[in-house]
Amino acid sequence: MARGLELDLVEIAPMASPPVCKILDYGKYRYELAQKDKESRRKAMTIAIKEMKYRPKIGGGDFETKTRKVGEFLSEGHKVKITIMFRGREVAHPELGKRILDRIAEYHAGTAKVEAMPKLDGKNMVMVLAPDKRLQAEKKKEDDEGHVAPDVERSETVSPPSPVLEPVASPVAAPIT
Repeated sequence: MARGLELDLVEIAPMASPPVCKILDYGKYRYELAQKDKESRRKAMTIAIKEMKYRPKIGGGDFETKTRKVGEFLSEGHKVKITIMFRGREVAHPELGKRILDRIAEYHAGTAKVEAMPKLDGKNMVMVLAPDKRLQAEKKKEDDEGHVAPDVERSETVSPPSPVLEPVASPVAAPIT
């Protein structure tokens, strides 16, 4: 062996039977481990929970814009918490919020799944959507190959349904004649 080389006996796998050791430069070994660790952290995707807030009397354009943005978050792999904020007496009609949440879930049915069903939490109604990895993988495979996967139906791009809210029957009695 050459005298100028500073080599160390490094235990590579201490839990193995028998333990595995190598003769190498320990400083270089530590540097390579740090580089591998850094690379794996770079490739790891952090999943954040994004939030989108709606109101029960949201306009059609706002609904479409926010729903498209929810789709972008889902395609990036994030979970999305959708909140319907009620003000004043609006909380007496949770069915309006439920209807909006159902439409959002229906619009993203091909790319997302409902992780937490809609529930009323004080003056807010909350639902959580998570990206459906299986459906997204099939869709990506379909795009790569240029044909439809066997168990996935091809659908044309459909704009979200416009938020037509029907008037709710008022608790006020009919005028006395």
